[in-house]
Amino acid sequence: MVNDEAALLKRFSLTKMLMPVVIGLGITALLIWRTADLSALHTIRWTGTTTFWMLLALGSLVVRDWMYMLRIRHLTDKQLNWTRAFVVIMLWEFASALAPGMIGGGFFFAIWFLSREGIDTGASITVITFTSFLDGIFLAVMAPLVYFLVGHSALFEGTEFTGTFLGKSLFVAFWTVYFIILAYKLFVAYALFVNPVFVKRALVGFLSAPVLRRWRRWAVTTGDQLIVAAKGLKHRGWSYWWPALLTTFISWSARYSIVNCILHAFPHGIEFSDLVVYAKQVVMGIIVLLSPTPGGSGLAEFIFNDFLGMYVAPGLAPAIALLWRLVSYYPYILIGAILLPRWVRRNVIKPLAHAERNRA
Repeated sequence: MVNDEAALLKRFSLTKMLMPVVIGLGITALLIWRTADLSALHTIRWTGTTTFWMLLALGSLVVRDWMYMLRIRHLTDKQLNWTRAFVVIMLWEFASALAPGMIGGGFFFAIWFLSREGIDTGASITVITFTSFLDGIFLAVMAPLVYFLVGHSALFEGTEFTGTFLGKSLFVAFWTVYFIILAYKLFVAYALFVNPVFVKRALVGFLSAPVLRRWRRWAVTTGDQLIVAAKGLKHRGWSYWWPALLTTFISWSARYSIVNCILHAFPHGIEFSDLVVYAKQVVMGIIVLLSPTPGGSGLAEFIFNDFLGMYVAPGLAPAIALLWRLVSYYPYILIGAILLPRWVRRNVIKPLAHAERNRA
């Protein structure tokens, strides 16, 4: 147990914390060098309207995290007070910011954070597995909904790479990742609500093949977690579901409204549909899951420049993309770096020292 926690803590080294920042700022610098027009900065006027929309963007960030806190307090039957819920959510976001979305972000760290806050390990597994499932429901519902509401043309045409191989690849990547997410969430749903034991056996059996054996331990761990989560959800009714679903959809909608606010704060004179901008962010959010970099750093800035650059004054798209990440991504790295050392001393080092004294 001690060795496992030491290994987890090594994942939060200074190098790993700086990596997404360096990648993100590096890509932004490259985009500024290639496409930015610094003279366009003189056209920016900070007005009362700018202040209003930027405050609204920060308000959207607060709503997003507040909904996450409401959700985790509800799912843990309010065993967490508001302060502890805030710490868990911030550390979870911190872990997600340092992990590629393609490997589940901060999923396993979230279980550890929650269990170290005094929540039973089985309950922690249930809550985090269920929240991950709920986030998947949002993407599974919203991606096809916004696609058919807005249309292919509004989402994928009119960009720098329209008609090119890269433009077509983004469209293919979107639907490929979407159907992978959908298949995985259906798989998890079957495990949670129908037959978790069968799913564990299938996973372990499949990954026991010689070329896949290196992932067999992951299959065993995942299968055990699904069984525990299924038992925890077995007797939960609709009163457990609906607040969790509601807070999930509000939090994700608040997350995607941040860019809308920033675009309104720096108008270019080109009218745009808030629904189209929102829909483009759903598409971007799914494509970024392909990124092997922490928190999608690099790919997120690149796609913003392509998907939303037409709504920004010529030459300013990289700067606006940086502002977006400064509001919605980098704060979690900073807050997590501040909270983690104190949290480790209180929830890891002191309990271990106390246990050692008792054994002595």
